[in-house]
Amino acid sequence: MDIKKIVLRVSINCMKCKMEVLKSVAKLEGINEMSVNSEKGELTVIGNVDAVLLTKQLRKTNKMAQIISVGPPKKEPAKDEKQKPLPPCCKQCQLLVVGFAPYEPPLCSIL
Repeated sequence: MDIKKIVLRVSINCMKCKMEVLKSVAKLEGINEMSVNSEKGELTVIGNVDAVLLTKQLRKTNKMAQIISVGPPKKEPAKDEKQKPLPPCCKQCQLLVVGFAPYEPPLCSIL
């Protein structure tokens, strides 16, 4: 197989989302380079990996992924663009705590 450049659209709202995306994709074999553009919501992967496997891996982490392009990698000049910082956590990443009161049957009293 040849080395490909795969661009995916993924919802990245916070640092935790970004780290989950990078960790899940890094588990796959054949990846040479990964980068995330949080402003555009794009994940770029360069390597010998299948685009369908990438989307399946991202969906396992509850991130919807959409394939934008698949093609040969092009040498791009390095751009030193500063992205605005992401918040540490978003509403989609926060844990929701649900509590319940144990059921206590009413006491039976015979008068």
